[in-house]
Amino acid sequence: MSTRIWAAAFALIAMALSACTVTTSSLPIALRPPTETTIRPSSAVFDSMSQETTAPSLREHIFYRGGFVERVPTMYVNFWGFNLSGRDPNGEVFYLTNFLEGIGGSVWLGDVTQYYQTVNGFRQHIQNNAGEMRGAWVDTTSIPQSPSDAQIQAAARRLIAHFGHHKDAIYIVATPHHHNTGGFGQAFCMYHNVVETATGPLAYINLPYQSDAGANCGANAVNPGSSGLLDGVSIIGGAVLVDAQADPFGSGWINPDGAEIGSDCSFLNLRDVTFSTRTFAIQGLWSNKRGVCSDSGP
Repeated sequence: MSTRIWAAAFALIAMALSACTVTTSSLPIALRPPTETTIRPSSAVFDSMSQETTAPSLREHIFYRGGFVERVPTMYVNFWGFNLSGRDPNGEVFYLTNFLEGIGGSVWLGDVTQYYQTVNGFRQHIQNNAGEMRGAWVDTTSIPQSPSDAQIQAAARRLIAHFGHHKDAIYIVATPHHHNTGGFGQAFCMYHNVVETATGPLAYINLPYQSDAGANCGANAVNPGSSGLLDGVSIIGGAVLVDAQADPFGSGWINPDGAEIGSDCSFLNLRDVTFSTRTFAIQGLWSNKRGVCSDSGP
């Protein structure tokens, strides 16, 4: 696949306190690719017994398109431009690093193990191993005010050069405060795409400074005040990461509307979960086996 941007823009969900329902806000779109829109469901049924969200008339199963998945996922992060003072006023580096270090082996991420790739007629399921986060690097290359996707890809290539080419790896380019790709906070919050290298294609994620967009990208979606300022980093970051694991090249697991495992459950089943590193706000992930947006594995 060339350079189509698979974007994930998430609508916030308002949970009614007086009834077991979930409704979307006024930004109900996910872009995949940017010229098309997928309307997120306007309501869903909240199952108070399982604590999981489903709307059978709206949610759709994810189908395998015959391509590759990240079977033994690993991840590397380029904190591009975070070397200068004032670039991380809200502590996103610490929060994101702890999230990525705790995600592997968690019950929440266990949902991905039901999905697979087929090689020579054999199914190879995605694994959920502890220690998926393998390295982080502060790239001191000068960063423009609004880096383009091509510049994000160049930063991903620098990250690959730093840590090496690993076919099942996802290379994450995080950009600092007030240095975000155009369209951030309106058209998308973060996205995954494919970067071509001399040794083959690899998956990367463009991860802008999420708290710059405030509530548009998930701030306080679960937790109030300062404790929820970075909710979107883990809610959206987790969803896009899982999308990249199950559909790194646009030929993995996708539903008929173009949504992936995370984007099919955009901001549904929001709550805090505790990993080995700390507690994070998360959303559900679509489970084909259970027909729900799950936060407790397949």
